[in-house]
Amino acid sequence: MNRRRFLWSLTAATAGGVYAWRRLDSPKAPLLPEGEILGASNILGHRLRAGQFPEPGETLKTPVLIVGGGIAGLSAGWKLQQAGFTDFTILELEPEVGGNARSGKNAVTAYPWGAHYLPFPTRESRAVRELLAEFGVLRGDPQAAEPVYDERFISFAPRERLYANGVWHDGLWPQVGVRQQDVDQYQRFHDLMDGFQRWRGTDGRKAFAIPIDFSARDPDLLALDRISMRDFLLQHRLDAEPLHWYVNYACRDDYGCRYDQTSAWMGIHYFASRDARVRDADEDDVLTWPEGNGWLVRRLRERLEPHIVTESLAFRLSELDWAVLVDAYQPRENRSVRRLARAVIWAAPVFQAPWVFQELPTELKVAIGDFQYAPWLVANLSLRGFPEERRGTPLSWDNVLYDSAALGYVVATHQHLAVHRDRTVFTWYHALCDGPPNRERQRLLETPWAAWAEWILRDLSGPHPDIRKQVTRLDLMRWGHAMVRPRPGFVWGAARQQLLNTRDRVLFAHSDLSGCSIFEEANYRGVLAAERVLASLGIPFTSSLV
Repeated sequence: MNRRRFLWSLTAATAGGVYAWRRLDSPKAPLLPEGEILGASNILGHRLRAGQFPEPGETLKTPVLIVGGGIAGLSAGWKLQQAGFTDFTILELEPEVGGNARSGKNAVTAYPWGAHYLPFPTRESRAVRELLAEFGVLRGDPQAAEPVYDERFISFAPRERLYANGVWHDGLWPQVGVRQQDVDQYQRFHDLMDGFQRWRGTDGRKAFAIPIDFSARDPDLLALDRISMRDFLLQHRLDAEPLHWYVNYACRDDYGCRYDQTSAWMGIHYFASRDARVRDADEDDVLTWPEGNGWLVRRLRERLEPHIVTESLAFRLSELDWAVLVDAYQPRENRSVRRLARAVIWAAPVFQAPWVFQELPTELKVAIGDFQYAPWLVANLSLRGFPEERRGTPLSWDNVLYDSAALGYVVATHQHLAVHRDRTVFTWYHALCDGPPNRERQRLLETPWAAWAEWILRDLSGPHPDIRKQVTRLDLMRWGHAMVRPRPGFVWGAARQQLLNTRDRVLFAHSDLSGCSIFEEANYRGVLAAERVLASLGIPFTSSLV
């Protein structure tokens, strides 16, 4: 909801498997729908620690090898192809590319399994704009001051609502049951954020930019990285409970961390970095599709299909005098393949690197140990009909729950052009951030499907009393290492800088290197690595970054 409209309105007013309708322990417990646990190949991935793979029986040569088929890896491939270079291969552990932007589909609709929207990219995100123009999402000049976007891909109204105090509120701020001093603090907070958005560093750069490499480096700005977002609020005498909920929600939603676990620099970045101006759209609209960012993944895959090898786990990387050796295990065939490349783009999460790189320097291993990851649980609920609604704002694309450990849900069919649909899919999100990441990751893996399903249905029963009657299937996706955690001291700390400064035949390229997991950062890291490879090979190209 636009802040000005909001203020005006205030003034005016480890067990997978299929479960077929099974009960919990109590005979009186309500029935559960069918469903299963899906997710990343944690069992296969964990084999990296044991290192027990068959030796390669085949050797292939490829000038450029990309390890990881998430947004960073796909963006690297896209840039190589854009430059007319086609002799490259992308290895992906999972059966599908896309990383945490993957999606699914059933008889009703496509739906996201992770990232479900893309804000309008700022002028610094040049490569993202080029990509969107190539896919027909952005029309005309991609670097225009106010680009034009195809309205079919802009979030339909109503866009977002909040369930609090038994009522659905328009936007993400309660409009009843709040005190005037709370509203005043909300306004003061956004005045602060507006000031940070206008701030320019001594080098003339934005204080907070996307990609973050384009941000100013003034000491007083970087000092914000050493405190938490919660402490930042308290230092500015902002203690209103609804405001703290609002900022905490933003940090959980984008970073998988509570606001007391999030760097204040990154917390402010959430509110102050996006200043894109768009013709014929509100400033707070976003780009979205029924399958979320999976739509973009599908378009990238269509272009890169001949270069992609899925279900291929890189388990050994070694730098030889004349090439980089990469051995990868293919579980379906129970065999390994060796590839020799002139350059390797490591677009997989960096925590995997020490288990694979044979000659990784000790200082880089220590630096990688400083990267922490947030676990997530995502559920897709197939509904035979739309559930009963509490009073207030009608069903929106994004539906947030105030009194919930989870974040709420998006409605996959909201972006459909059909006027009326009986069936739908709700995509429900939960960042597990109440304890240390390792403990939360263990809870994610050890909690059985039935326990998660019961918890999710109870969570949604408050705003939707008949949700159990409507759900026909409930599937789960476990993301053990969904995104890097931008905790205090990490974003501008030494560990991240060490990985940024590597300039060898193996280039790191993942959103991990930015300290946050958003589409623009993953795209930037992939394109940056691709352009460095093209330069090293002497292949001419036009930069998508400057």
